[in-house]
Amino acid sequence: MSQQKPRLTRPVENVRAELLADPDTQRIAKAVGMELAAYVELVLDYAQNPDKQPMLQVASDEDLREAGYNPPSAEDVANFFISASKGELGLGPPQVYKTGFETPSGDAGKPSLRGDENQDPVNVDGETSQKLSQHVPKGGPDRM
Repeated sequence: MSQQKPRLTRPVENVRAELLADPDTQRIAKAVGMELAAYVELVLDYAQNPDKQPMLQVASDEDLREAGYNPPSAEDVANFFISASKGELGLGPPQVYKTGFETPSGDAGKPSLRGDENQDPVNVDGETSQKLSQHVPKGGPDRM
């Protein structure tokens, strides 16, 4: 027997406003290459019509070649799925998930907290070093 799919129970205007303000919705719209408003309307359309099936377009290899695409062979597709199942694709998370604080691939996997990675070292002479060390508190672990 087919189950009844849940329908949208809240007012559409409220759900629309929540979706437009939601950062995840904004991220997803950007990831799929859609404008936010158009993506939200698509989501609402499926929420209001839960029995609606998503559209899927299937094209022949000849049609794809005529459109300028080079379709992969069946063997290439099979190898892709095998590599994906083994975790060998190395694709990583989508670009929209990146924050800018990721470790560069050239570093040994350790993020730096110093903040001077791309700066020239400062040379301090002995006299200046002595003056600065006078301001460093002396004492052991019992010092408050």
